[in-house]
Amino acid sequence: MANTAGKFGPYPAPALTAPLRGTNTARLPARAPVRQQTGAELIRSRIALQVRLGVLAPGERLPDTGVIAEELGMSEMTVRRALETMCQDGLLDRRRGRVGGTFVAPNWDAIVDAFRDEEQAASLEDFHLLLECGLVARSADELPTAWDSGLQAVVDEMNATGDHAELLRLEACFHLGLAEALGQGMAGEEVADLLGRLCLLAPVPDAARLQEANKQHADLLAALELGRLDAAVGAVKAHRVMGV
Repeated sequence: MANTAGKFGPYPAPALTAPLRGTNTARLPARAPVRQQTGAELIRSRIALQVRLGVLAPGERLPDTGVIAEELGMSEMTVRRALETMCQDGLLDRRRGRVGGTFVAPNWDAIVDAFRDEEQAASLEDFHLLLECGLVARSADELPTAWDSGLQAVVDEMNATGDHAELLRLEACFHLGLAEALGQGMAGEEVADLLGRLCLLAPVPDAARLQEANKQHADLLAALELGRLDAAVGAVKAHRVMGV
């Protein structure tokens, strides 16, 4: 499933940035192009993803800047500047003294709400849709060995819980796990970056919508297992229509 060996990475290297031939995207609305993140934006979105995954909790101390820099392959200066900006925005707290450091803001969710941007989020969600359709098309004829390891368990866990935070965590885990399974180590980084940005920008779906959207997770796994490409792509598109 989702790689959390390091809090911030590394995830498998990025791969697909466009749908494969045969994936119909003609009906998608035109969106602003998705630009690559700067180093500071990447750190910001990766922290947001780790909060969503429960690897970091509101009020928890972040690792030292050197650890974050090493995991993301960035300079410590870039990390320090990114964390300072996040402190200025209220997303992080800087505390001095022997037990000081940089901490996730206790009111993280309330602060993040001020950064929601539905237009930017829609562009990122469309890009995520294209990427997942491409991964599905790439894997339709020959699924990797044990490709669904852990994915069905995530679906079952989502069916069994009504806790909103846990549903959000499992939703992110499913899409990270799917990218790792179908991308065979090539798409996890790309999806991690997209999901981290969406954690900051996209409206948060309620528990009922997350549980309803989990039906598309189950439909996707079943269609892939049967080698039904149209049904698999349809499940990915239906999930996007749910706004999750």
